[in-house]
Amino acid sequence: MTELIVIALASLLAGFVDAVVGGGGLVLVPALFGVFPAAAPATLFGTNKGGAIWGTALAALQYARRVTLPWHALLPAFAAALLGSFAGAWTVTLVPADGLRLALPFILLLVLIYTLAKKDMGREHAPRLSGATEIWVASAIGLLIGFYDGFFGPGTGSFFVFLFVRFLGFDFLHASASAKILNTATNFAALVLFASKGHVWWHIAAVMAVANVLGSLVGTRMALKHGAGFVRGAFIIVVSALILKTAWDGFVR
Repeated sequence: MTELIVIALASLLAGFVDAVVGGGGLVLVPALFGVFPAAAPATLFGTNKGGAIWGTALAALQYARRVTLPWHALLPAFAAALLGSFAGAWTVTLVPADGLRLALPFILLLVLIYTLAKKDMGREHAPRLSGATEIWVASAIGLLIGFYDGFFGPGTGSFFVFLFVRFLGFDFLHASASAKILNTATNFAALVLFASKGHVWWHIAAVMAVANVLGSLVGTRMALKHGAGFVRGAFIIVVSALILKTAWDGFVR
């Protein structure tokens, strides 16, 4: 019971963080490894997806109801993200992710520096692309980050947000809303893969799912209430934490 309470609280916080800007795995995955140190990593990753996908999907639904989104571009990007995630999950069975693990803190640091340097980036929603160009760029983002999520994963939501802001001209609120749509696709692909291999503890995932949904509801409402500036601030905090976490995993632990 104590283990379930700890995991439920971690899932609640992860749902909140993920709904605002992505990066809920930064909270939930370490909690799972801490509570169940003897479990197979694949099982913990699968259980994480089994619980977290519901909060992400709910956040996507809530944003879709309140934020005007470019569905003509997001639906093809959703399909591309799904395909990319499957391809990434297949690739990681053939090629180790050690090189990416070491490079990730530096990639995230560049993202953080760029965001801090461009103080007005993502504060105003001013899409710079339209029509077929917007569809192709959004789909490319979906395919690339979908592949990354299937292959490795940490910071997927944050990468989606950054690329939508940088290349499509979205503000952080619209970028976060769009990221939830595509992150639902990548989570679903990973969950199907883990479940097919028997790497999901469904009884734990069910408890996590309830807590994750509650956290997601609160996070989505706060993001919608406070707007792009609030999401930008949360993005900077989460990316900073991801830099520290991935640097520790890659170079210290």
